[in-house]
Amino acid sequence: MMLIYMRCLIVSVLVLFFSSSILSKGNIASKPTRLEPLILSGKDLSISQSEYFLETGKYYKLSINSDGYEEFMFQSPDLFRNAWINQIIINEIEIHGSYPYGIEFDDEGIADIWFVPIRPGKFQFGIKGFEKKGMIGYFIVE
Repeated sequence: MMLIYMRCLIVSVLVLFFSSSILSKGNIASKPTRLEPLILSGKDLSISQSEYFLETGKYYKLSINSDGYEEFMFQSPDLFRNAWINQIIINEIEIHGSYPYGIEFDDEGIADIWFVPIRPGKFQFGIKGFEKKGMIGYFIVE
């Protein structure tokens, strides 16, 4: 019985010792890759990007800009559920926490999202109520 206990202890110590070399070195949430801004146009009901290609485990910053001609709610619930959201900044106010339901623009403004995708997939984003007008796109995460 003591032999089994010693073997388990040795294996546990070795796993802990060698697994530390597998871990990421440095701060994953520093120096984000800046994505092309997503421009929401109420003038012609369009978005500037329909696809973003991302990698799991990589840190990104996405700026969403609205011209203020329409009220828009940006949504991407599947991406938000499958990413670590570091922060969202709107007019120099930081929001920290779990994934948001959406980001609504009542007027002209900019929202910045810092995030790390953690699961691959094709995740739709869109402007609530304007999807049939073509205001949808995809985050393609590999």
